[in-house]
Amino acid sequence: MKNIILIGMPASGKSTAGVLLAKTVGYGFIDSDLLIQNQQKRLLCEIIEREGAEKFIEIEENVNGALWAERCVVATGGSVVYGERAMKHLKELGTVVYLELSLAEVERRLKNIARRGVVMRRQGETLAELYAERAPLYEKYADATVACDGLGLEETVRAIAAAVGL
Repeated sequence: MKNIILIGMPASGKSTAGVLLAKTVGYGFIDSDLLIQNQQKRLLCEIIEREGAEKFIEIEENVNGALWAERCVVATGGSVVYGERAMKHLKELGTVVYLELSLAEVERRLKNIARRGVVMRRQGETLAELYAERAPLYEKYADATVACDGLGLEETVRAIAAAVGL
């Protein structure tokens, strides 16, 4: 196994489960949102606020498209699937796992959408509209899908490991 790439909606557990998964299987851990913040020297929400959603998506695609990793769990940002070039690159780096949540569960988990740095491409876009737009993209790029509704953290980690054959 080369790498495990986690995709999914904000609050799906990519970073949280990713860290624990990496520790469990002896892999490194990379959070691409933190790479973006480090490169840009700003929080995600500040980049989105100042540069706009489309510029943020461009930055995100460049960072993910240049990512190199070996034996790592990579937690991506929820909007990574807007970057076709980045997704092609990530699929070459490893197995892409979609952490699937229902809209109701995303709404329950996601407390402060603006502060989280969630990319909303249209003014006044609702979380339901964002979910409807992204879910097919997650499904398109996923090599494996883990249904996370009702799973605790350790159950999610076990399900991801099983999905990738670890």
